Amino acid sequence: MTPPRAWAPRTPLFSELRLDNCVTPPIVVLGVVRSRIGDREPGTDPLPAPTVTGRQLAREGRGDYAFAFRRLRRPPRVKQILEELEKRRGEARLGGGEKRIASQHAKGKLTARERIDLLLDEGSFEEFDMFVEHRVSEFGMDKQRIPGDGVVTGWGRINGRVVFVFSKDFTVFGGSLSSAHAEKILKVQRQAMKVGAPVIGLFDAGGARIQEGVAALGGYADIFLENTLASGVIPQISVIMGPCAGGDVYSPAITDFIFMVKDTSYMYVTGPDVVKTVTHEEVSHEELGGYRVHALKSGVADGAFENDLEALTQVRRLVDFLPLNNREKPPVRESYDEPSRLEMSLDTLVPANPNKPYDMKELILKVVDEADFFEISPDFAKNIVVGFGRIDGQPVGIVANQPQTLAGVLDIDSSRKGARFVRFCDAFEIPIVTFVDVPGFMPGTKQEQGGLIRHGAKLLFAYAEATVPKITIITRKAYGGAYDVMSSKHIRGDINYAWPTAEIAVMGSKGAVEIIFRSEIGDPEAIAAREAEYKARFANPFVAASRGYIDDVIMPHSTRKRIANALKNLKGKQLTNPWKKHDNIPL
Repeated sequence: MTPPRAWAPRTPLFSELRLDNCVTPPIVVLGVVRSRIGDREPGTDPLPAPTVTGRQLAREGRGDYAFAFRRLRRPPRVKQILEELEKRRGEARLGGGEKRIASQHAKGKLTARERIDLLLDEGSFEEFDMFVEHRVSEFGMDKQRIPGDGVVTGWGRINGRVVFVFSKDFTVFGGSLSSAHAEKILKVQRQAMKVGAPVIGLFDAGGARIQEGVAALGGYADIFLENTLASGVIPQISVIMGPCAGGDVYSPAITDFIFMVKDTSYMYVTGPDVVKTVTHEEVSHEELGGYRVHALKSGVADGAFENDLEALTQVRRLVDFLPLNNREKPPVRESYDEPSRLEMSLDTLVPANPNKPYDMKELILKVVDEADFFEISPDFAKNIVVGFGRIDGQPVGIVANQPQTLAGVLDIDSSRKGARFVRFCDAFEIPIVTFVDVPGFMPGTKQEQGGLIRHGAKLLFAYAEATVPKITIITRKAYGGAYDVMSSKHIRGDINYAWPTAEIAVMGSKGAVEIIFRSEIGDPEAIAAREAEYKARFANPFVAASRGYIDDVIMPHSTRKRIANALKNLKGKQLTNPWKKHDNIPL
């Protein structure tokens, strides 16, 4: 006797059931037929799948089959649902409507969605929360509900690498922040932390939505907290592309980089009307918080670009230098620039006259791969140059004194600028290359009263605590405490080189002689002889080299080759600081 077969439904069930004139989705009939099969006892064969027409089902008109046919004859709903979905999406994409979009374009600004399309790889954007609306009914807000609620959020890719983005929509309630608006941004921030990917915020908004009161303020605080928790974990970039006022300014202030668009963007805590009321001072938006204020004077912004297109293009370029998070190494890409390339023109870069300036950017461009250098804050504190480049495909952070501006001296602004950049590089495992030509710290009452000691200590602190590979090249002057600060061997510089033109001393020869031989100041010949003696003794790299403070004196033309070799040597560097809850940098 043949044992009974185990019961199991036949997989291609619906494919054997032919229904003429049927437009209802297969799942409806499939569920009915399976319900008949399910009535069979386990261990017995299933009912054979019938081959029928719609008319036959009608004639047999009893039980499950009759029910199935009645379902089949109902009007289809899927098409209606899809049409409704597309209608709602279209409404959400329009934001505040055609009139407000036209007004945005008339001001020379793109819309929130147009900006995202330019920022991300084509077709890569995946939107979150397109249909979210505010939940306020007071002040007539129940009659003003627009899908998206003034911000477009989601994720996409930049050159194939994942980034999260939010773009404030000025056409919807002026881009003002409500609790629902804040929740959309928070979702992006938290998802970026889970995934380990950068967050890019595009700001064009008028501040908190007044109708929501304290709920809007709570939304701001929640965003600030996420900014703080993400600091040093994932890169955060803010682009100011319109107004950014009140509470809106503090989120960008916590992020790693802030960029502005010239003439269309401005940032301030209180606007011109409030300033006039409180201080009786009449000031324009541009004078109070335009790019000239923040990219040139305050240093709040790390750069300003001509228009939306240039700003977004440059942000894409910046992201290419950065790791996605602090657990990844910076992205190495193939380089067509030979790492051992010799640049003979560097042998004559430094003038024979020690008081004559030269352009440190020329050295940087000739050392990095393919002259590709992304400068940060190029118009603020020009006496120090910071930015990103590559050596043999490896991203590096570059810090350099600029002899063309204030002889490359360190002052309050340059110390703040350099310290912040060094700390960013250290947080994201980007090696630091430092080019030194510094005569010391800026003297004067203005600097002392402004806190030069504390601000100068920021740069010292940043270099000293950094555990990433640090390579230093002294091209000419390295005087006084500034020598120590600029990534010297004494504060854990890994590889320290000097050019033959380097002068490493407590101060310049003239100042030193006037102090040491003060009694001979009235004798010009004696002073000149003392200066020559001092230069011969200290105005060279060999005293420092004899003590091991300099690892080697190298020819300028071999600088790129030596840096590339040093980076390979330091690839496996492991260094940790003592355990602590956090440090106490002199803020």
